Amino acid sequence: MDYGMSLSARREITKKEAGEYFRASKKGKGEILDRLVVEIGWSRANARRQLGRAFKRRGPARAVARRPRTPTYGYDTVKVLQQVWVVAGQPCGKYLAAVMGATLANMGSHIGSGAFGRARSRYSPQARAQLLAMSAATIDRLLAPFKLSMYPEGKSTTRSRRNQYTEVIPIMSRIPAIDWQPGMVAIDTVAHCGNNAKGQYAFTLTVTDPFTGWTINRAIKNKAAKWVVAAMEEIQDEFPYPIDHCHSDNGSEFLNTAVTTWCNTHNIRMTRSRPHHSNDNPFVEQKNGAIVRRSAFNYRYDTDVELRLLNELWPLVNLRKNLFLPTKKVTGYHLSRKGKSVRSYDNPRTPAQRIKDTGIMLEPQRHHMDKLYNSLDLAGLTNRINEIQQRLIRLAAAKTYSQAPHAA
Repeated sequence: MDYGMSLSARREITKKEAGEYFRASKKGKGEILDRLVVEIGWSRANARRQLGRAFKRRGPARAVARRPRTPTYGYDTVKVLQQVWVVAGQPCGKYLAAVMGATLANMGSHIGSGAFGRARSRYSPQARAQLLAMSAATIDRLLAPFKLSMYPEGKSTTRSRRNQYTEVIPIMSRIPAIDWQPGMVAIDTVAHCGNNAKGQYAFTLTVTDPFTGWTINRAIKNKAAKWVVAAMEEIQDEFPYPIDHCHSDNGSEFLNTAVTTWCNTHNIRMTRSRPHHSNDNPFVEQKNGAIVRRSAFNYRYDTDVELRLLNELWPLVNLRKNLFLPTKKVTGYHLSRKGKSVRSYDNPRTPAQRIKDTGIMLEPQRHHMDKLYNSLDLAGLTNRINEIQQRLIRLAAAKTYSQAPHAA
């Protein structure tokens, strides 16, 4: 039995046997089927099906025009899906499918305030049923033409330098089991320099808890240590539970006297990544792309007005991310059928749901979070975010593109 023969060889054998098969008696057909089972490795049912197709076909298989499938999802459903994706914060298909029901329920409860925008007339019971039944892969496939890259690429300004703090602050290349609980945060900064890293420009400080996914951003004037400390003071007050461990890269904005003194004063342990190993701090790096770059884009923000707008933007973005957008966490590894080690993930849940599951919050805090979730208008929140983003783009687009290399 040669089960490794090429597809063209199988087609040639099948085409040769097809004419004889349909002229043969019942016993002869059985013998032909047995022969194909032995020679090619097909089941009898599949051999019979292939012989039927080969007998009807004229010419090679590639010359047969395939009948296009009837679209399952209509134009109305796709347009509503685009609006839901925008309102939800532009998540990937896996995350959007996990919160599709909750997002539609929230938009439906605020439908009078224009939650569905121009797609309101297209939102029907049939469209809703199709959205709820849509798989993650289908969501990504239908949204692919709608996702356009219209913004400049971001630049990294992190430079690892050895100083006295690189000797004192220990390296942590992966999170130990003892820190897989609420309280440890990964921190990093993102430069809003556009195409040119010269001069002064704003940065966004990202603080995220790898265990729950709870994330807070704050825009700062530059990377001076005093601005980092001031932002950390605000973020610590806004976190729903105490911070006891900060993990950063080797940027000078973190490895300095002011930040280390502040951490020691608040009894916060500090660790750092290995130089030039961004994967030592993957959780905050992911948030830099999924939240900061996606929400503030890659324009140059270097004025007080733009800094103020960024700090108006981040509380709204964080509110939507922490209460409405789910995340998945790695639960372990398993071997695939091909023997490859692949990751296993838990079910997508929002950071707020993960915090509740830990039991770390007191009952008044839980009640406040539930009340906030039920009262928020997700579409209104997204509209406000879009308004701020458009103002930032109007202020920064021209000077950003004027500093591009091709503009010289």
